[in-house]
Amino acid sequence: MILHVSKTSAEVIQSLAEFFIRTAQQAIQDNGRFTVSLSGGSSPKSLYELLAAKYSNAIDWKKVYFFFGDERYVPADDERYNGLMVDKALFNPLQIPTQNIFKIDTSLDTSASAKDYEDKIRGLFGDDKPAFDLMLLGLGDNSHTASLFPHTTILHEKTALVKDVWVEEVGMYRISMTAPLINLSKNIVFFLFGKSKAPAVYNIIQREQNIEEYPAQLIHPVAGTLHWFMDTEAASDLK
Repeated sequence: MILHVSKTSAEVIQSLAEFFIRTAQQAIQDNGRFTVSLSGGSSPKSLYELLAAKYSNAIDWKKVYFFFGDERYVPADDERYNGLMVDKALFNPLQIPTQNIFKIDTSLDTSASAKDYEDKIRGLFGDDKPAFDLMLLGLGDNSHTASLFPHTTILHEKTALVKDVWVEEVGMYRISMTAPLINLSKNIVFFLFGKSKAPAVYNIIQREQNIEEYPAQLIHPVAGTLHWFMDTEAASDLK
């Protein structure tokens, strides 16, 4: 585990943008492509906008393949749909080819949507392990990440790469990558800031394991590296 702690949220975003570009450059050099799974929410939006504005010429964006760690089960034109936000913040400004963007199809029923997305992932990686070069994750105040919420059935999934899950806490279905898939990634990044995140950071990093209460404790890379990008406020409860 590597902690990247910056003084301000703007510095966190800048630091992660630089890490994103370095990781992409290395992956493209080594394998001819960069595979990344994105996170939704307001904090990642700032990262995507910075990448589009400042780093449009830093890498060959046509060699980047984008996935999503989870999605709200809402129509693709709903403002809550993560894919719509990333279209506006990143994909459209950088003119990312549509064949490089793998969104979760919420026009299908929930189980079919999850199966379809798993098929898309397996289709890109072929016979190789589906190990993303970079997995971006947020962290909720309740210690959830992706759509791995406390006391939900998906926490105990061992085989599926993607699952549908009813989340009583938010009153809706979510489609989410599972912990076994996330843990195959070469670089996993938790990205967060603010004092409100401090208890969750402490719960995940230092509290005794209890995945029902603190689902993000499930995230342990099989062979990759776990990174935390956060500000001093988010890290303030760590001992």
